[in-house]
Amino acid sequence: MNGGRPGGGQPQVGPLIRARRRQLHLTLQQLADEAGISVGYVSQVERDLATPSLATLAGIARCLDVGIDYFIATPEMGSALSRAAGRRPFSVSGSAIHYERLGTDFAGNVLSSFILTIPAGYRSEAEAHEGEELIYILEGELTVMLEGEEVLLGPGDGFHFRGNRSHCWWNHSAVPMRLLWTGTVPLFRARRRAANEAGPGVAALADTPAAPRPMRRRAG
Repeated sequence: MNGGRPGGGQPQVGPLIRARRRQLHLTLQQLADEAGISVGYVSQVERDLATPSLATLAGIARCLDVGIDYFIATPEMGSALSRAAGRRPFSVSGSAIHYERLGTDFAGNVLSSFILTIPAGYRSEAEAHEGEELIYILEGELTVMLEGEEVLLGPGDGFHFRGNRSHCWWNHSAVPMRLLWTGTVPLFRARRRAANEAGPGVAALADTPAAPRPMRRRAG
């Protein structure tokens, strides 16, 4: 689903995805197959007609052999302690969803955690990916669709599921809602300065330009 037209001074992810894909000599279909999303949706993202969720963007980033910070500037988390007053919200290419990062980076960590503020009427794209997800509702209500079954969640409710089951969610109410999202979906990777790999306004990454690589075949 469309996350809204990008805006503001933050780099748009679409042109960065397209440039990296072409650098790796991948077709739209190859990237879509590897990321487990439709080729039409990838095309919309590259043209900035749709804004991917953080988890979907992380999947695209893995297929392109980069970290998510290649496409968006996210707050550094240098400490295990997260204070409410010190967290800086961010979004994906101007998306209406605002994220607050809770987790930090350390060797071997697999857990990611964010507080999401979701506007009224927002609906995510359908996705399926590796790992697990756990949603805990802080304020408002959320409808989750898991393999065709709708579940309504309210304050204090939690929902834990495998990410490889097709799922999407939306704020069906007339007011914004907030939730805690925790999952084992790998979103970040260690970074180091590499000026020739840094996109405009984004953090540089450990990755260097890659040669064309064979695509993995997705099961079933």
